[in-house]
Amino acid sequence: MGEPISVGVVGCGYWGPNLIRNLKALRTCRVKTMCDASEERLAHLRNIYPDVEGVTDYCAMLQDKELDAIVVATPVKYHFAIARAALLAGKHTFIEKPMAASVAECEELIEIAHQKGLILMVGHTFLYSSPVKKMLEIIRNGDIGEIRYINSRRLNLGLFQKDINVAWDLAPHDISIILHILDEFPVSVNCQGNAHVTVGIEDVTNLSLIFKNKRFATIQSSWLEPRKVREMTIVGTRRMILYDDVQTLEKIRIYDTRVERPPHYDTFADFHYSYHYGDSYIPKLQQEEPLKAECQHFLDSIQTGTPPLTDGHAGLRLVRILEASSMSLKQNGAPVALQKPPIEEESLN
Repeated sequence: MGEPISVGVVGCGYWGPNLIRNLKALRTCRVKTMCDASEERLAHLRNIYPDVEGVTDYCAMLQDKELDAIVVATPVKYHFAIARAALLAGKHTFIEKPMAASVAECEELIEIAHQKGLILMVGHTFLYSSPVKKMLEIIRNGDIGEIRYINSRRLNLGLFQKDINVAWDLAPHDISIILHILDEFPVSVNCQGNAHVTVGIEDVTNLSLIFKNKRFATIQSSWLEPRKVREMTIVGTRRMILYDDVQTLEKIRIYDTRVERPPHYDTFADFHYSYHYGDSYIPKLQQEEPLKAECQHFLDSIQTGTPPLTDGHAGLRLVRILEASSMSLKQNGAPVALQKPPIEEESLN
């Protein structure tokens, strides 16, 4: 094994410290520098990680030739400028979700990374979690049959954002899982919502993704709920999956439940739906922190030069959907057609 990859983390507020903690736990990584505009935050983290340099000057940080990679964990409005500067400085770059504030910004970052031969990765953390990996395995084995629809709810009280609405804040988790599971890009999106606390920033939204062959997915997001809800239901023709991420251990339950309509009937009296109620079971999951697995994947991609699972194109697809959802919100929930991704983006895995 060669020298550890030297990493700098930008943004030490809510999520940055979690990234620092997980990166420091990996043998193939050296967290060399952490950067934040707040001296108070840096002082706090220096007490926890005295071996990591804390700086407020991001431009000076990028001039450090020993840094191999930059991890961006700032508010979304800063993602593009910080990531662009990192890539132009020759640093592999990891950006927390969503990748940037617009499709145009995502496309520019992808182009720079391509020209520079650098790894560009986006933090779609749930794709590295054991429950999502297990669900994908069950679905691809054909255990639940054909997927009919997916319903997701991600609700809690706060944390209120100042620069993005709740769909941009919470729905990326669900969208990334749905695209990964269906391995297909939606044809349209519609989104409705309201801003109750901060003018112009929706704190409750209902988003629908329409796919080919009458498949669809719904995502409810809210900062105004009394309890934390993290649920996704995947309804198949043979079985159904309930994924409850709030549960500590039993996060996935498979229901042997379905509804079948009679193949033919002559009169209304002959018409009876067939309801199948079977057993349910809980698959065993490997206990691991998804963020740690995600950080390791970033380091592995740098070492091997292999595009990560959640590369820039994955980030672009998600922002394309979020941008369309904002357009739909402004049109009172009218459906917005989604441009078919270019050929290099068509495979979602």
